Amino acid sequence: MSDTKNPDDVKKFVRDLYGKIAEGKADGCGCCSSPSPVELEVGYSQQDLENIPGEAVLGLGCGNPTALADIKEGETVLDLGSGGGIDCFLAARLTGKTGKVIGVDMTEKMINLARKNAAEGGYDNVEFRLGELENLPLENNSIDLIISNCVINLATDKSKAFSEAFRVLKPGGRMMVSDLVVTEKLPEHIRRSLEAWAGCIAGAMVREDYLNAIETVGFENISVEKEHAYIEANMTDELKGKILSVSVKAFKPV
Repeated sequence: MSDTKNPDDVKKFVRDLYGKIAEGKADGCGCCSSPSPVELEVGYSQQDLENIPGEAVLGLGCGNPTALADIKEGETVLDLGSGGGIDCFLAARLTGKTGKVIGVDMTEKMINLARKNAAEGGYDNVEFRLGELENLPLENNSIDLIISNCVINLATDKSKAFSEAFRVLKPGGRMMVSDLVVTEKLPEHIRRSLEAWAGCIAGAMVREDYLNAIETVGFENISVEKEHAYIEANMTDELKGKILSVSVKAFKPV
């Protein structure tokens, strides 16, 4: 098991792994290892999966933020950590042609895959940009809604990621994120594991700290829309009962 606390090492490991996933050379993260069954378990419908490009369904989520975000026609939506584009394509069906969806991902091979999926699916109102959550390639006050699905836990500086989300949202804009959090601080050997980082576990924040980080950067009216214990087949005894999947909504003040 690889061991580190260096943020650059974490980013490189995660980027390399997710690049292989995009190429079909590796399975998804530890929280979500096989496509369609996982998507159905975390809240997508069979109709959702049938109406988007098949290669966008990678089994990388822990929720379905598009189902909870109340997306309106004409809105500009940003997906943090867009992967193969599943949530972008679902959002695009709701924003309509008068709206726009932007996906940001730090893995170039994921961006290439998502762009290919968009082209093949005829999604003219969706675009994908290479970038990190801690330094978003977007202008201030330009987004109506931010969504994210099991990705913020991968950021090495979550406070900066939330700060960037706050920056690009329009006043009155909202954020709807699904993510993994923990009930208590995990053992050091897990938090130092690169594999556990890429598996969405090591970087997961304690639930209360996660919510506090959102509030600290300026968000208000923060609410947990859904929450349940997360269990996977290969989870060790020291992790069972400590991982939660949460879907959190928050607003930028007007």
